[in-house]
Amino acid sequence: MAKIHILPEHLANQIAAGEVIERPASVVKELLENSLDAGATRIEIEIEGGGIRLIRVIDNGEGMDEDDVLLCLERHGTSKIREDRDLAAIATLGFRGEALPSIGSVSHMTITSRPAGADLGTEAVVAYGKLVKIHAIGAAQGTRFEVAHLFGNTPARRKFLRTVRTEQAHIEEVVKNYALGSPETTIVLRVDGREILHLDRTLSLQQRLARLMPAAVPLLGVGDPDAGTPPPRVFGYLALPEATLPAAARLRLFVNGRAVRDRMMTHAVIEGLRGFLMKGRNPAGMIHLIVAAAEVDVNVHPAKHEVRFRHSRDIHLLISEAVARAMGHYQQEVQGRIFGPAQARRTTPIPLDSRSVAAPPSLAAAPLEKDDPPRPLPRARTAAGSDQADRPAPPLPAPGTYRPASVAGGGLAAAEPEPVAAPDLGARSPRQTSLAVPDRQHHGMQVIGQLDDLYILCQNDEGLVLIDQHAAHERLLFEDLRRQYSGDRIASQNLLFPLTIELSLFQARLVEQHLPELQRMGFALRHFGGNAYVISGVPALAGQCPPQELLLDMLEQFGSESGQSERENRIDRILATMACRAAVKAGARLSIEEIEALLERMARADLFSHCPHGRPVWKTISRTEIRKWFHRA
Repeated sequence: MAKIHILPEHLANQIAAGEVIERPASVVKELLENSLDAGATRIEIEIEGGGIRLIRVIDNGEGMDEDDVLLCLERHGTSKIREDRDLAAIATLGFRGEALPSIGSVSHMTITSRPAGADLGTEAVVAYGKLVKIHAIGAAQGTRFEVAHLFGNTPARRKFLRTVRTEQAHIEEVVKNYALGSPETTIVLRVDGREILHLDRTLSLQQRLARLMPAAVPLLGVGDPDAGTPPPRVFGYLALPEATLPAAARLRLFVNGRAVRDRMMTHAVIEGLRGFLMKGRNPAGMIHLIVAAAEVDVNVHPAKHEVRFRHSRDIHLLISEAVARAMGHYQQEVQGRIFGPAQARRTTPIPLDSRSVAAPPSLAAAPLEKDDPPRPLPRARTAAGSDQADRPAPPLPAPGTYRPASVAGGGLAAAEPEPVAAPDLGARSPRQTSLAVPDRQHHGMQVIGQLDDLYILCQNDEGLVLIDQHAAHERLLFEDLRRQYSGDRIASQNLLFPLTIELSLFQARLVEQHLPELQRMGFALRHFGGNAYVISGVPALAGQCPPQELLLDMLEQFGSESGQSERENRIDRILATMACRAAVKAGARLSIEEIEALLERMARADLFSHCPHGRPVWKTISRTEIRKWFHRA
């Protein structure tokens, strides 16, 4: 007697449902995809009992006649594909024809549909895989699905569902995804008779995302959603790296309108934000990728969450460059806000850095541009009102030469060497210093002074501007180092007295392996016998950094590589370490000339808003916000 037998159809459908229908949110996802594929411009979703008691999806799509209603209940009944070549270029959200029979096999499902031009519609009732009845009925154009008593015939599946609130949250997440993936469709979500989401088709994509974000977050535009450029193209909106994000904020990815989970795309976004995103933080927002249907395979996961790209390397480069370019334009916007509109009208192109991997000519990054020639500072006014002669911005002094704070613990210090005496308000604590407000205008900003010998305080048309002097100087030095490294090699400075350093066996091997790269970074090393090396030259921008510590930091970076992505980021990490050690430190008292030199370089820099480790450089407190603090109208 044969051991192998064919499973009954209802049992096969239940097995298929285990792959496709994991929870109530899976039902909502499949029904939403069918409605969008039918060309619906309005979709209403109604949920009761976390989707277990009832799921109702109503759309105004093209609808189905009686024959199509019967065929959609059959396994692999679909209107999306017809032959083999259609499977290689899937342009619809659904295509397998498994969802509806799988849903019907584990629930009570009612389908009511009427196509355009028909006098009557059709209603079919399916109870746990069996067609109970089908008849004509009066109905509006479109389709209505009602799914009740989900997993009623599979109690083991229902037992593994979470609480009603958790299942409802999963459903809301699915609805939000497709609301962002199809902004031309009005989507309404009701839970237990209460409307909790209503996104009209008149809302822009940015407005939709702003409504769906857990809190008000400033957004960075990537690409242009209305651009008519042919695929491949990228557009979307990301939360600014310095924004305070709620725990629920996350990155949503879409490929041709389909919500997907893809590590490569996520990595590309992070790569585009490298140097702006702090360690441990993840990007948030949404990214849409439009590609030719033949360039992506969506038939790799039962729930169609995952995709595969034919040219994944090019797609990665396209996304990372689009994000990096958006951050470059954001720098112009920030410069306009801080230094005035004159800086926002710069004609210097915004270069992309050389961190990207080799790209095809059509996706290649723009070449690095040289610095603009230095511009003189605007004429400054003395306290008496007379103009001072124009003078170029003095360079920032070498690290280690800054004057130490004269008051222990910092405090609020004036930017002028000779502060104006304050009225006698009684005895001052050791942390207090006097404050002078010099009448010095610089690129539309008036320098006020320093706070705790760390933050530069300025005033502009928008309000109060605070600048982290260490983070700002660190970013400027980092860009200088990266520009030198991309050109030929980092400028080196010979030591008057060479230093000998004894390394471990592992460190000595790293030096031998990476000696050409260390030399390109400005180090002059020679073997002294055993594991000892002589350091006779260091990077010129390293300033007063102890050469031994800087070399050991570099070797630690070389030794911590793990994978291709780590090797690609290694140079930036090393240069960021060099810049951090060489930058002006917290507690360094700056003169007005040194502050103006820093502001001048910031006003001319292509990238300056964040330090290489992602910490923000500046913060503006508007006059309106200050008035609210003091309850002024």
